[in-house]
Amino acid sequence: MNTASPAPTPTTRALSWCLHLLVLGLLTPAAWRAVAEDRSAAWPVVGVAVACAGVYAAGPLLPRVRRSRQAAALWLAAVGAVWLVLLALSADAVWLAFPLYFLQLHLLPRRAGLAAVAATAAAAIAAFAAHQGTFGAAMAIGPALGAAVAVAVVRGYQALYRESEQRRRLIEELTATRADLDRVQHTAGVLAERERLAREIHDTLAQGLSSIQLLLRAAERALPGRPDAAAGHVEAARLAAVDNLAEARRFVAALTPPALDGTTLADALARLCATTGAGHRITARFRRTGDPVPLATEHEVALLRVAQSALANTVRHARATDVEITLGHLGDRVTLDITDDGTGFDPALLPAPDPESGGFGLAAMRARMHALGGTLTVESAPGRGTSLTARLPLAGPGSASAVPYDTTPLPTPEARP
Repeated sequence: MNTASPAPTPTTRALSWCLHLLVLGLLTPAAWRAVAEDRSAAWPVVGVAVACAGVYAAGPLLPRVRRSRQAAALWLAAVGAVWLVLLALSADAVWLAFPLYFLQLHLLPRRAGLAAVAATAAAAIAAFAAHQGTFGAAMAIGPALGAAVAVAVVRGYQALYRESEQRRRLIEELTATRADLDRVQHTAGVLAERERLAREIHDTLAQGLSSIQLLLRAAERALPGRPDAAAGHVEAARLAAVDNLAEARRFVAALTPPALDGTTLADALARLCATTGAGHRITARFRRTGDPVPLATEHEVALLRVAQSALANTVRHARATDVEITLGHLGDRVTLDITDDGTGFDPALLPAPDPESGGFGLAAMRARMHALGGTLTVESAPGRGTSLTARLPLAGPGSASAVPYDTTPLPTPEARP
C-alpha cells in the first residue's frame, strides 16, 4: 500500500498480513461482546463492525489504493470514519486505534501521519471516557502509550528500510561497476591482442614480403644475362617465404619465433646477420659484449623482433654497405645496438606513420621495449648513418617503474629518403 516503496518483499508482505489479522482480531471481539452481552445496540455494532471490515478489506484489494497515495489517504479516511461510528457505539472499538496508528504513519506524509495519530489517540481517549462516564489518567495512558510505541516502531522500520535500500543500491552499483570493469578488461585484452598481432605482422610478414620483393626484383634485373644469379635470388625468396609462413603460424598461436627454437638469442642474431648478408648486398656482422646471462623468453623475442625490423629498414632504406648488431650484457640490463653506415636521416623531418607509405616500425619497436620496462633511442643525421639502441632491465616488466622511458619523439626508418 505504500506507493513510495518498490515491489513488496516477503518481509513486508508478512507484516501486512499481521496487520490485517490484527484488525480482524480486534473487530471480532467487539461485535461478539455486543451480541453476547445482549446490548441494545448489539446489531448496529455488528453492522458497523462488518462495514468497517469491508471498507478495510477494500484497500488491499483495490489496485488504485496500492498505486496512488491520494487514493490511499481517502481510503484511510473512510476506515477512520467508520471506526469513529463504531467507537461511538462500543468502547471495545478503542483497541482498533493501535493498528490505525500504523496505517496512518505508513500511508500519510510525516507531519500528516503524526497529526492523524494524535487525533486518533485523542478520539480513543475521549470516547472511552464517555462510555465509562468518567475520566482518569489511566484512561489516557493506554492510547497514548500505544501511539508512542507505534511511532517508535514505524520510525525504526523506516530507518532500517532506508539503510537496506542504500545497501541494495550500493550492491547494484558494485555489480554494474564490476560489469563495466569486465567489459573494459575484455576490450583491453582485445586491443592488446590486436596490437600484438599488428607488431608481429609488421616485424615478420611485412618485412619478409618486402625482402621477397627486393629479391625478386634483383632476379628480374639479372635476367636474361645472368640466369644463375637470378636463380639464386629466387631460391632466397623461396626460403624467405618458408620462414615467414612458419613465423605466421607461430605468432597466431603466440609461440616462440622459429629463430629462437632450441637456440640462444645470440645465435639467432648471428644467423640473422648471416642470412641478411647472403641475400642482400650488405655486410652484416654480429658481436657480443659482457658476460652472458639467461634472459626471459619475452625479452629474447622483443630484442629479436627489434633486430629484425631494424635490419630490414637498413636494407630497404639506408643504402648501407655495412651494418653491425651488438648484444651487450651490462650488469642489471641488456642492450642491443644496430649501427649502419647508410645515408642517415634527420629525425625532426620524418612524416607521421601512414598506411600507404608505412612508418610503423619504430613505433612497434618502442612499444615492445616500453611493455617490458625498457627504452629505445635512435641517433641519426644525413650522411652519417644510423644507430639504434634498445635497453631492457634484467628484472623484467615488474621493474618498469625504475627504468625511465625515452619520451623523445622517435623517427620512423621506413620513411627514410
